[in-house]
Amino acid sequence: MLRAVIFDMDGVIVDSHPAHKKAWQKFLELQNRTVSNEDLNFIMEGRKREEILRHFLGEVSDEQLNILGHQKEEIFREEAVDVKVIEGLCDFLQKLAEAEIRLAVASSGSSGRVNDILNSLSLRRYFQVVVTGDQVIYGKPDPAIFRLTCEYLGVQPSEILVFEDSVSGVRAAKSAGIRCIGVASNGVIPALLEAGADQIVPDFIHIQLEEVQSLFH
Repeated sequence: MLRAVIFDMDGVIVDSHPAHKKAWQKFLELQNRTVSNEDLNFIMEGRKREEILRHFLGEVSDEQLNILGHQKEEIFREEAVDVKVIEGLCDFLQKLAEAEIRLAVASSGSSGRVNDILNSLSLRRYFQVVVTGDQVIYGKPDPAIFRLTCEYLGVQPSEILVFEDSVSGVRAAKSAGIRCIGVASNGVIPALLEAGADQIVPDFIHIQLEEVQSLFH
């Protein structure tokens, strides 16, 4: 029986990947790092901010990570002014809430950024639990963030569904013993299926509550 649904943030709740890429590119240019679009694909895999910073800048102290992280988030806020909710999400969240299914967000993003976006789009009210990258040591594909979210929800992994758009996110969900639907409409679909996604949808217009619940019959 389906008792809870967990959503990733970027690419699942909001179409924020273009803004993220622009923000990281601007930030890295300020650090005298030139990166290609291919290099920036590294940030699309649900990694924690600290991991991304060390990937591009090398070893930096925890104090530097904190300062640099805040700088990057400020740039992202400028780029994310027009970020839109993924199509059909609000109606889908409402149907889940009416069915008394518990809802959560599990994002590798920082607490400040994740909650700012949820509040600015009037979505925070739907979610009983919000878990972010600040609360776990290891980011996706490590399953820690999903295990912690299950604990806060008070629901067993076998009764939960995750929506993810990255290979590392799908692998993290499956490693935690949770069914997972991939959200994608491009060339990443085969990779998500190979990672273990139970199904793929392009957005939330193309999925019904009954269809989701049928995965648990």
